[in-house]
Parts: sequence; C-alpha cells; structure tokens
Amino acid sequence: MIPQKTIFRLSLLSLAVISSFSSFAKEFSYPELDYSQTDFGGVGLIQMPSARLNKEGDFRLGVTSNNDYIHYAASLQLFPWLEATVRYTQVDELLYSGDDGFSGDTKYTDKSIDAKIRLIEESYWLPQIAVGLRDIGGTGLFDGEYIVASKRNGPFDFTLGVGWGYLGNSGNLHGDKSTVDCGRDTTYGGKGGQIDAGRMFSGCMAIFGGVEYQTPFAPLRLKLEYDGNDYKSDFPVRRGDSNMSQSTPFNFGLIYQLTDWADLRLSYERGNTFTAGLILGADMGSMVPVWIDSEKPAYQQSVPVDHLSEEQWQALNNQLAENAGYQQAEIYYDKQTITVVGEQKKYRDRSEAQERAALLIANSGIDAKTYRIIETKERQPLTEARIDSDKFAKVASNAYPNATPADATLFSEPAEPLRGRVSDHRKYWSFGLSPVLQQSFGGSEDFYLYAIGVNADASLKLGDHFVASGTLYGNLLDNYDKFKYTVPPDGTNLKRVRTLTRQYYEETLRVSNLQLSYFDRFGNSLYSQVYAGYLETMFGGVGGEVLYRPMGSKWAMGIDANYVKQRDPHTAFGFYKNEQQPAEGNNRAFNVQTGTVTGHFSVYWQNPLDLFDGTLLKVSAGRYLAEDTGVTVDVSKRFDSGVIAGAFATKTNLSAEEFGEGSFTKGFYISIPFDLLTVKPSTSRTTISWLPIQRDGGQMLSRKYSLYDMTDARSPWYTERNTNVQ
Repeated sequence: MIPQKTIFRLSLLSLAVISSFSSFAKEFSYPELDYSQTDFGGVGLIQMPSARLNKEGDFRLGVTSNNDYIHYAASLQLFPWLEATVRYTQVDELLYSGDDGFSGDTKYTDKSIDAKIRLIEESYWLPQIAVGLRDIGGTGLFDGEYIVASKRNGPFDFTLGVGWGYLGNSGNLHGDKSTVDCGRDTTYGGKGGQIDAGRMFSGCMAIFGGVEYQTPFAPLRLKLEYDGNDYKSDFPVRRGDSNMSQSTPFNFGLIYQLTDWADLRLSYERGNTFTAGLILGADMGSMVPVWIDSEKPAYQQSVPVDHLSEEQWQALNNQLAENAGYQQAEIYYDKQTITVVGEQKKYRDRSEAQERAALLIANSGIDAKTYRIIETKERQPLTEARIDSDKFAKVASNAYPNATPADATLFSEPAEPLRGRVSDHRKYWSFGLSPVLQQSFGGSEDFYLYAIGVNADASLKLGDHFVASGTLYGNLLDNYDKFKYTVPPDGTNLKRVRTLTRQYYEETLRVSNLQLSYFDRFGNSLYSQVYAGYLETMFGGVGGEVLYRPMGSKWAMGIDANYVKQRDPHTAFGFYKNEQQPAEGNNRAFNVQTGTVTGHFSVYWQNPLDLFDGTLLKVSAGRYLAEDTGVTVDVSKRFDSGVIAGAFATKTNLSAEEFGEGSFTKGFYISIPFDLLTVKPSTSRTTISWLPIQRDGGQMLSRKYSLYDMTDARSPWYTERNTNVQ
C-alpha cells in the first residue's frame, strides 16, 4: 500500500503540473474536450458527478469493475437540461440470497436510477450548476444527493460540489461520524423501488471536486478527483467482511478514446483499488439513416391526356408502391381528380412520400386539376393530402425561389374517393418473419435471462373491415429454465398473470396470437376495433377499443374493455379451468386467472403545456389482469432522429407487501426506427424494453393492435409531422 503522505505529495505535484500547462493552453489549439462518464454512469469525474451534461439524445452504455462492485449503467440525455441513468450493480463479495437452491452463486444485485438537472448554464463569469439524485427509489446502497458547479478553462474542466448520503459519507463538511451515515435513515419503504424523499439532503455532508484535462494527444483525457465518500458505510463493509478502507481521498483516472463511439477508462481509487471500464456511446438525437434507395423522379412536363390504358394505370400503381411507398393502393380518376388510396410503408417523412407520388402522377401525363392522396391503415382512412396540380407544376419546375411541395398541398379529413376506380393493387394475404428477444436483468436466479426466437406472422383481409391474423412463435434459445420464481414467498394469493414466464417457453413452438378483428371509422375522428381469439401468449378472450382522435390535434382519448382468461401453457389452445393450481415440488399452490374483465380509459397528450417539446404523455386508469385497479403513467421523448425513449410506472390498490419486490410496476423502453438500422427506408420500428423486475400487479393485456399507433398519421408521433392542416 502506498503511504498516504506520498500520495498527498503526488496529488500536489499533479496540481502543480496542471497549473503549469495553463500558461500555454490558450496558445495551443487543444482537441475538443468530450465529457466522460463516472463509474456509476452519467457525466462526471471518477466516483463523483460534475455539472456537465452531454447534448440532447446522447446515449452511453458502460460497464466498470473493481474488487468490490461491477456497475452496468445506461445514461441518456433526455433534454438539454436533464440526464437520466439506470444502473445495475453487482456486489462482488455477497450472494443474492443465502438459499443456494434458489439463487445459487448469483451475486447480490442492486437496481437504481439517477437523475441530474441543470440549473444554470455556464457563462463567461458563472459556472454551470446542476443538482442531482443518485439511486432514486432503490434499496439505499448508493442513494445520495448533490449540488455541483463546473467551470471550463481551456483544456481544463474544474468541478466543485457538495454531496449528501453516499456522496457525502466522509462528512468532511458536516456530520456526526459516530453514527452510521451521520444519522441518515438508510432503510427503505415497502419492498424497495419507492422514492424515500424524507431522507434526501440529510446525513453526512461533504465537499468533493476535481478536474478533467484534455491532453494535446486527442484520445487521452486525465482526471483528478477529491472524493466525498470514505467508504466506511458501503454495503460490502456493513453486510460482508470486505475491507474498503481509504488510503487517500484522491482518485486518479484516465480516459482513452478507442473510437468515436467507445472509451476505455482506468482509475486508481482510494489509494489501493484499480478500476477498469468500457463505455459505448451513440448520438440517438441526430442519427441519420444511410439508404440505398430509388431516386426521386425528375419532373417531366408533357402534353396532358384524358385517359391511360389499363397497363399504364397498373404501371403507375407499381411505381407508387416502389418509389413512393404507397402499397396495396387503389387509384380513382374522374376527369378532374386522381385519388390514390393506400398504406404508407416506406417513408416516415410523409412529405417525401407525397412529393414522390405527385411527381409520378404528373409524369404520367394524365390531365387532372387535383391529386388526392388518402393514407390508410388496415384499410381505414386516416388523412388526405390534396395537391393542386398547377401549383405543384410550378414547384416541380422551380418556377420561383424557395418553392416547396407544401406550397401546393393541404391536409384534411379524408373524404370518400370518387367513382371511377382504374387500378386496384390491394392484397388479401400477407406473411412475414421477425426476430424476437425476450429478456430480463438483475434476477435472483441469473443476472440475465433471455429467450431468442422467431415470429411467423400472417394475416388475411376479409373485406374492408375484418382481419384474421395469427402469430406462431418458434423458440430457438433461452435460459428461462433458471427462472425459479413460482410462488411469492410472502404468502400472498395474487394471481400469477405474468410470473409464469418459464412455463410459456417450455414448448419450442407456440401459437402466441390467433384472432379475428373488426375495424371501423365513425364520422371524422372516431375509430374503433373489436377482436376475439388468442390475444397474446398468456391470455385469450374478447374485447374492443374506441379512440377519439381529432385531425392534427395534440391530444386524443380512448377506452378499451376486455374479458379474458389465462391460457394453459401446457396445452396449445387450452385455458386454465381451475383458479387454484396444485403445489409444484417445494412450492405451495398458486392461483391463476380463469376469467376477468380488464380495460382502461386512456388520455394521450403530445407536448403537454408546450413545455416539453417532443414528448408524449399517456395516462391510463382502469382494471388490470390480477384484478387490481390503478393508474399507469407513460412518458416518452422523441428525438429528431425518430428514436423514442420512454418510461412508465403503474400504481394500483395493491400494497407494497402484496405486490412484492419492487413495490410497484415500472419500466423503460427505446423505440428505434428500423430504417436507422438498415439501408432501406421503412416505417417499421423495433422496441427494446427493460423492466427492473417482473411481478403480477399492474399488468395490462398485450393487445395486437393499438388504435393510437394505427392512427399515427392524424397527428404524427412515430413519424414526421404534416403541415398546412385544415
């Protein structure tokens, strides 16, 4: 172990060297300093945070490890002023439980959430100031609060802050160290997962700080930190026999940029501990797709004709599908107007699709004063773009400066197409394959549980309103045989509506969906669906949904109601007949759902109060599958790239003890446009979700179709917005 006096002298020498660089920092053009992550995730120094934030949409995924902890953290800059971090921490010396038959050698795992809010942005005279919370609603292993300031000077970024709780456990500013955590209440309410606001900004209080230095060698950054924690109250010390004694409060670190999306980090902490980590990053806010796409048609002015042959109409329909993305389209012509009715499946940017369609129609030479493009979903009309052909010709030929297709286009409620259908490319059968990843983190049996499979989807259109659809799931690889949670150990009789996951993956092939649906539109803004069958992997029954969504409105509201039963995982198409199931092995008997009514009233609000640009608030109140009642709040943020990040929480009339570990349902998800991952434009998306823990309370039915998603074109959230709405 290095003597403390030696380390203190090295620290003073480091500060002197840093000061000596300041004299020529302004003369030398240093590489740009890219703010880096802490051991815990989130922008900062080494153990301590700074006031710095990355640009909106910045996403970092990292792992750091030493002899005491392994941190897995994901940080996302949701707004320019708000950073959020979710983290799993494995405690190296402690097991998840003392029951070897239950959790084996799985390490104790802590789940936590952090948040940092910028209060003051840096100016010439003022530093940037932020306030933050670490380990919100966790079990208290790392919970703490801080106020911190950072000021930039050339290649140096200086930080000084005050921390409470875990970040202030040294008590170098205030606190009675004769008591644990200076008297701060470190217990947690319920079964964990709740926010214990009463203990915030209490207990030990300490000053922390440091500096990050961008060296002349661009990939290398150096850090020096004065730690606010003395590690005497850390979990491995209190619960185990770990020695986390601190030889010095100074920590040293370096960041080496391997690529523009990966950082290697090394640090020497407490004067006796080496920590290593790898951080991966992506700019989700401004990701730009790289496509191999067909060229936009060039405008070709020609002499108008009053008719086309059947082959020419069919060729135009093919071009509308391939070049403009309007698939399964019908074309109508009445000597004045051409109407295209179809589903947009290629371009998220509707203006791009509509311009391509207008160019194709204009180049066909057909004489029409108006082009009508009616977008549909499941053959239900959603929006209408009405394009004036004369105005569009001027736009397409650049007849005046700064001409755009919007100058010739108006959007409105879709009207019925006129008579005179000249082409029909509607298809009745569809089939597709898609990969499936079911996953959960931080479980007692294993840190990571997964199931990898393939969905085979098929649907049959039965006219303009009925759709028969089904999904066959093929399981390729999984480790859910380790999932041993069968009955809540606290003896509650909550029905097992979601925690029988293992049983549903025991079969290689399973019909996860088989249903008949009816869709309809009433008036201008009311959409509906009715459905019956095997509605999802675990439940079947009947139900319906009605949605009121005005054209171009930021808000919508809907209601769904369902009567469902739980499917028997040991049969292909059967349902549980008896509510109480017999004991299995060492586990006692448990209850399942043999029939219940479930449903919710939901309100959707985009950019609520116009304070949070690019956000969607969804609030749903109703009855859940385990017959509990409550409210689900879902908040999501859409970045310019189209990537959506969201979080949800559900609180029902179940107590924390009845619910079990986690106290209430919550989770996170990221929805990524498929065309950011491929070389072809597409309106499809892929979603990655994360639930800290899966329990039976607050669980909704997973319906195949959502009317809000289906009607996105009316006030786009998942795709680009329309303008000139009437």
